[in-house]
Parts: sequence; C-alpha cells; structure tokens
Amino acid sequence: MIVDFHSHTAASDGSLTAQELADFMGERQVAVFSISDHDTLAAYGSFEVPAGSRVVTGVEINTSWRDNEVHILGYRLPLGPSPLDALLAANRRARRGRVARMVRRLREAGYGISEADVEREAVGAQAFGRPHIGKALVRLGIASDIESAFRNFLRRGKPGYEPSTHVTPAQAIEAIHASDGLAVLAHPGRLKDRAIIDELAAGGLDGLEAFYPSHVREDVDAFRALADRYGLLLTGGADFHDIRYHTSGVGMEVGDAQIAPFLRAVGVA
Repeated sequence: MIVDFHSHTAASDGSLTAQELADFMGERQVAVFSISDHDTLAAYGSFEVPAGSRVVTGVEINTSWRDNEVHILGYRLPLGPSPLDALLAANRRARRGRVARMVRRLREAGYGISEADVEREAVGAQAFGRPHIGKALVRLGIASDIESAFRNFLRRGKPGYEPSTHVTPAQAIEAIHASDGLAVLAHPGRLKDRAIIDELAAGGLDGLEAFYPSHVREDVDAFRALADRYGLLLTGGADFHDIRYHTSGVGMEVGDAQIAPFLRAVGVA
C-alpha cells in the first residue's frame, strides 16, 4: 500500500499549498495521507481530498530533550479547540524568537540578512523555521543552495546556529493524548541518542515512523523490533517539503500487514 503520514506545506516550511500537496498525493496514488506541518494544523480545511485517497489529520511537533531535536507526530486530531492549541502556539512563538536570534547572529558575523528577508520567504506560513532563513540566504546570494545554507550557516557550530527552545516530548505526547490523538516518533533514525526511544515508550508513545527515506534496512529492522517490544504502531512518511530537494516526491510503499494496525487505530482501515 502507498501511504504518506509525513508531509509539509507552505503553512510551515514546505513549498506547496495544501491543495497542491493533496493533488500531488493523488497523482502518486497515495491511498492514505496526512499533512503534518510543523506546529500548525492550518492546512486542514483548505484542500479537497483527491478521489481514491483518504486523509488522517496530523501535525509535527518540534520538541527538545537531552540535547536532541525530537519530533513528535500527532494523528487523529480534532480541528476545533483542543488541549493541543496552547502547546502549538507556544512552539510557534519560540520559533519566531529563534529565527530572530539566528538572523542577529548572522548579521553580527557580517552577513547582510534581515528578518524582513526571512519573512518574504515565509509568506503564508504559520510556523517559521530554519528553511525560511536558508531560502533567504540563497535568494541573497550568500549561499548557493539550501543544503549549503544549512551546512555552512545554520547547523551547530556555524555562525547562524541557535539552539531550539521547544517544548519537551513528554509535553507533546501529553497534549496529543489529551486531544484524543496518537503520538508517533518521527524519523527515529535521525536521533543522536536512540535510548530516548525507550524513555518515550515508557512515557506513553504510541508509534514509530519506521518507514522513512533515510532509514536503511537495518534501521527498519531495529525499529520494528522496538515496536514489537513496546507494543508500538508502525507508520511511514516521505517528509516531503519541496520537489527541488525531495526529488523522490511523496508516498511510501509499506506492507499492508505492517500499516494495518495504525490504520485501524486512526479509523481508516
């Protein structure tokens, strides 16, 4: 089955509108998908679902824990008021503050970039992030492309780096559960310390995003074993942002038996 429970629109740091992304899912014959923008559900209500596809509401919540960036995906979330609203709003405020501090660091290092430059790259975005700064650096000719912008300016140890000050994973999981949602750890292969998975499982985590573009076979096997050990659901997603940088597009081929428990849990089996 082709599914995709991890994708982004221009409401956060993607390049497509919600309708353009939904249409792309339809073109790729994705059977079930989520739009999981960072710290906002703003994409929902602004697109029509392609014929033959089904949608599960989703969001990606950026969290910080023990010097790790830990991203928690929330699914089956209400679009009306919920306990998650305050947490997402706090994260969006933290994002704006971080962007301002990163721009200030870059300016102090002698690079001609302003917050207005970043805002031009984030028109319509509810949640600001490093990709918007990266796009501004490229547009200004300071960096040649997004990859070099991150590599030379925005990563740890570089002139524009600023540590994130997001909520904790425990807070994100608690807010998702209080909103009757399911909490899944995004791209666990990107963690610096995989022991965090054990902690999150003990703290109520519901699933692992085992099927992810950068996960090699050994990663997938390890995450499936952890899911078996802790009774976690398995999900998959392409983490699509922009076809220029995510050339494989949207959709992940996942075995029916592997994804079925998650589909049942979110009510689309």
